[in-house]
Amino acid sequence: MAGLRTGEADMDLKTLKALKPSEFENAADGYRAMGNMASAAKDHIDNQIAVGMRNSLKGEALKAAQEQLRQLSRNFHYTQVECSLISTALNGFAFDVDVAKKKLDAALEDAGTHKFTVNSDGSVSYPAAGKASEGKKPEGGKAHGVTDPTASAVDQQAATFDPNPNFKIAQGIANRIAHALEEATEADEKWAPKLRALKADDDLVVSGRDWVDVKSDTGGVNKAAKDYLDLLKDPPKHGTPKENASWWKGLSEEQRAEYIALHPNAVGRMDGLPAAVRSEANQLVLAETRGVAQGQLNDWLKKEPKHYEPYLNPMTGTTMENVQVPTEEWKRWDAKRKEIQGRIDGMDAIQRRFDTYTGEDTRPYLLGIDDKNRGHAIVSIGNPDTADNVATYVPGTFAKLSSVDGDIRRAQLLQTQAQIADPAHSTASVLWLGYDAPQSIVGEASDTKYADHARRPLNDFLTGIDTAHGGHVNSTLVGHSYGSLVAGETMRDHPDVPVDNAIAVGSPGMGVKHADDLNIPRDHMWAATAKNDLINLAPPKAGFLAPLNPMEYVRLFDDHTIVHGTDPTTDDFGGQTFKVADGKAPGSDGLMPAHSQYWEGKSLKHMAEIVTGGRP
Repeated sequence: MAGLRTGEADMDLKTLKALKPSEFENAADGYRAMGNMASAAKDHIDNQIAVGMRNSLKGEALKAAQEQLRQLSRNFHYTQVECSLISTALNGFAFDVDVAKKKLDAALEDAGTHKFTVNSDGSVSYPAAGKASEGKKPEGGKAHGVTDPTASAVDQQAATFDPNPNFKIAQGIANRIAHALEEATEADEKWAPKLRALKADDDLVVSGRDWVDVKSDTGGVNKAAKDYLDLLKDPPKHGTPKENASWWKGLSEEQRAEYIALHPNAVGRMDGLPAAVRSEANQLVLAETRGVAQGQLNDWLKKEPKHYEPYLNPMTGTTMENVQVPTEEWKRWDAKRKEIQGRIDGMDAIQRRFDTYTGEDTRPYLLGIDDKNRGHAIVSIGNPDTADNVATYVPGTFAKLSSVDGDIRRAQLLQTQAQIADPAHSTASVLWLGYDAPQSIVGEASDTKYADHARRPLNDFLTGIDTAHGGHVNSTLVGHSYGSLVAGETMRDHPDVPVDNAIAVGSPGMGVKHADDLNIPRDHMWAATAKNDLINLAPPKAGFLAPLNPMEYVRLFDDHTIVHGTDPTTDDFGGQTFKVADGKAPGSDGLMPAHSQYWEGKSLKHMAEIVTGGRP
């Protein structure tokens, strides 16, 4: 980079005098423009070329072309992010060195005012001055700048007693020059390696390792650019969606790009920001997180322990010939392997939505993603900022990142059916897996703590959707299984949550006794449970499924209370109900097939009618 040193030697006076911070700012603008072009190219490929191909081509030719386009899109995405980091780094260097340059310029100006000479090594020569002795003024001399506080104090004390008053002035100027050169050197040493690190491998494939490097580069630039970024207005701490939106609107386009590049996690989860902005940030988080997970898997695969060992008969204490069983160590290793692979599979399932959608009404928006704990994902099918109707689906027990594909599919099915039910108005359908869902029926699902932790985030998300929309949106909250408890607690404890309609299917209770407790008109609260859904056997406060033969479909309690409050499908609850198919009875395909059949047939049709403002 022209003008930027390598950090291998101190910045000299000549270099700093000639250095122009504005040239680095201009270079930053150039990289920013290049990043914007890469972003535009990526969007054009993803949203026009690839979509057009999927709508007009079929077969192997389409498959091959799509893979090439996906790779090209990843390349442009990588270019966009790296250019943004380079731009921020250059602006950060320009800011740091400009501070030193201004200090130097001010010191040189003072030297000129006193008619001192600044030498090439930064020392300051001064003329004879002061009270004459024997007809001769004290001789002039040369002051060498120091930056060490102790040495500076000694020099200043010596200058106080020097008969030539110019010495004290010259020493102060020389010290200022030394400080300026030291600060410039520190800026150079800080930024030179950061910029050298911002380069890609010499190939045309953006790999998971590349995205891991991006994450590392982001951390390095973010730390180095702290002083520069501190000039920007910080986002509100624990801000409301409205406060977040106001902060974002107050940033320039350059500042927004820098925050997305340096703080994609923060921007991606900031409720109240536009869906397109959050999705852009979260797609970067997705790429980086997936790259890290792939690296973890690769490392873990290298640690595979001995797989089999002879079987020891517990009855005789002897080994059986030709009988091998997995070792306990291998079982633990394999469980970890499956856990990591599951997270990768979940992230790949999200990416497939971006790689396969066929129209703007089904364009995906990634509104949240991380692989912490059980993993979280918020995916909208359609743009919630512009849709007339928004349905937010909260999944229940067993939901996690590794199985997110099925939950996204449910959101997609509801969106498709809603467009059929009301083609005159647009509908966005959101999967909200923004919480740690329980992972066992007996035990975790009978505990309200998972819903307790989810109600605030869900309220903020729904409020954020309403804030970003800019106008009234018909909002429907859909809770399935334990997700209906999350929905119920959120509506119960946040009276102002912007929800117009609520749907509970296969519900173990919504945390309330009556529909009136949900803070919406009771005729806007809808519930349904299939006849063959084993949720019907849920006893109060004792966990799901009574200890009976699961084929006995009988209501256990006459007061209509179940695990988490009044059954929302009963008259006692006071809401509305809609008809659904009986569903499959338990059999070879599992104990609760009916519990998962609400996204098909007349059940799906009726939910779509509610979402679009109708009545089933």
